[in-house]
Amino acid sequence: MSLAKPKKQTLNLSFSALLFWLGIFSIIVFFLAPILWQILTSVKVNEDISAIPNVYLPNKITAEHYTELFNRRPFLTYIFNSALVASISTILCLVFGAPAAYVLTRMNLPGEKLILTGVLIITLFPYVLLFLGLLEIVKLVGLGNNYLALIIPYTAINLPLTILVMRSFFQQLPRDLEDAAKMDGYKTLGMLINILLPMTLPALATTGILTFIFAWNEYIFALTFITEEAKKTIPVATAQLGGASLFDIPYGPIAAATVLGTLPLIILVLIFQRQIVQGLTAGAVKG
Repeated sequence: MSLAKPKKQTLNLSFSALLFWLGIFSIIVFFLAPILWQILTSVKVNEDISAIPNVYLPNKITAEHYTELFNRRPFLTYIFNSALVASISTILCLVFGAPAAYVLTRMNLPGEKLILTGVLIITLFPYVLLFLGLLEIVKLVGLGNNYLALIIPYTAINLPLTILVMRSFFQQLPRDLEDAAKMDGYKTLGMLINILLPMTLPALATTGILTFIFAWNEYIFALTFITEEAKKTIPVATAQLGGASLFDIPYGPIAAATVLGTLPLIILVLIFQRQIVQGLTAGAVKG
């Protein structure tokens, strides 16, 4: 009788472990299947892409779709445009967002709660609803076909999120550290740059990556504000890829452009993955 209970417990544990790993495998397949499909489509020949029923594993691998991107369109220019706009808007968000977050954390401004409420509301506000107003401003100021037409809106849209994330990190830093820095002769700006910001690197990495991804993938503003071919970004250029005829959809080049457009983001996340995890989990557990 005493031996039956351990066996039953072992079976229950084995079954639970099986369900656990089966769930993990299902989640991985669910998220990776579309990515794998795009990669396979980008190296398939056109016959396999248009075949019915679908050819899941290519019979022949080709790099034709990738070379076609650079031969037909200035794809390197599109990559440069996306990188430029995303990098500058990310830097501006961090440059303006970090000091603003520190001021809202430590300076006890009058109406601080009202300001934070406004920042939170702006964060939750759908940026697409700003489209028509921004379009009129761009036309009035004459920023059409100018990188600033994308950099300024991207910075303004992501700045509230940067402020909120950075503020949560500044709240966790002990005031004794700042008092000691002031005793050593540091001014507020010097203390922020040399002492506090290095300690909030996970927050900087997290908000920077989120801002960069948004600016890299944004489509509506980039489609409307930039019509000059030499200044288009990757999402717009990918959506405008055309086939040999009006009814021909170039699935292969589109898949190749999607893979090339996603690869820099994957590399960036892999480089800063530790900081991103720390930034996303900070404050989740106290003590």
